Amino acid sequence: MQTNNPMFEELARLMSGAMGTMAGVREEAEAQMRQQIERVLRRLDMVTREDFEAVQDMAATARAEQEALAERVAALEAKLAELDGSAAKPKARRSTKSATAGGTRKRSASADASSED
Repeated sequence: MQTNNPMFEELARLMSGAMGTMAGVREEAEAQMRQQIERVLRRLDMVTREDFEAVQDMAATARAEQEALAERVAALEAKLAELDGSAAKPKARRSTKSATAGGTRKRSASADASSED
């Protein structure tokens, strides 16, 4: 027993149209919000996700290269130390610079003391 009530049919059509309109309004509101957020982020000078990931990959590559070079330098320093150790060691020279600087200070201090008298 189905009855064709024109009032219900009209109400169903109206609701269907309202739902379509509401979906359009929702999409428009989302687009406006997205644009506003993008504007704020540009003003804050934020980077995009793609740029961040690219720089992150570059940093990881640079770090790996730096670690490889550090290992290479350590190996070369060890080899150099080994070569220096096997050669005859020359006599260690005493640095006269620090002794002279200390002596100069003493002399100037004593000269200051004698000039005050």
